Amino acid sequence: MPSDVDLPRLLTWLSPSFPVGAYTYSHGLERAVEMEHIRDRATAGDWVLDLLTDGGGKSDAVLLAEAWRAVTAGDSHRLYDVAEEAVALTATSELALETEAQGRAFLTAIAAAWPTPAIDGLRAGAATAPVAYPVAVGAAAAGHELALRPVIVGYLHAFAANMISAIVRLVPLGQTDGLHLLRLVEPRLVPLADAAMATTLNEIATCCLAADIASMQHETQRTRLFRS
Repeated sequence: MPSDVDLPRLLTWLSPSFPVGAYTYSHGLERAVEMEHIRDRATAGDWVLDLLTDGGGKSDAVLLAEAWRAVTAGDSHRLYDVAEEAVALTATSELALETEAQGRAFLTAIAAAWPTPAIDGLRAGAATAPVAYPVAVGAAAAGHELALRPVIVGYLHAFAANMISAIVRLVPLGQTDGLHLLRLVEPRLVPLADAAMATTLNEIATCCLAADIASMQHETQRTRLFRS
């Protein structure tokens, strides 16, 4: 049974103020705006939804679910396999930096304030084997017995909200446009979470080539505000 602290804890972990440095990354959006692939609310909405349904959001949700199941089953070998798969699936060096830096920061924060044996092995190996952000979240959530479905929904909401925040600053769009974008993604989150829970590690497949290319080009972009 969920406890009275489960929802507040999840909201805290996935809050923009949680110290993982999410605000410093744009997931390649900065280049997409530079090239005018994203130039208004409509194109921004298309880009964010594509990433959620066919890109990084989709794969992150599956990886989170697999990490959660591994910890719940007490299967450390499976957890390490998921962690390795998550790193291997990262398309570009900047996206690797984004997920690995956030994963490391998340594990550090959880160990300090919400310690659980579920993340001890991941933290011990983090110096030599990077841990992707969704794997860290999934392992910690399982260690604290948070239900999987709301964890995925919360993670995807935070993923989308961070991109929308970057878009509002970069295009730029008004705050009301940002709110419309948040409303746009709301009805997609639960179905995406359910789909992720029904997808195995061997079935992960993404297809957001424009986003991957934008991330690659961002590495050499002349003027940059974001690390990715």
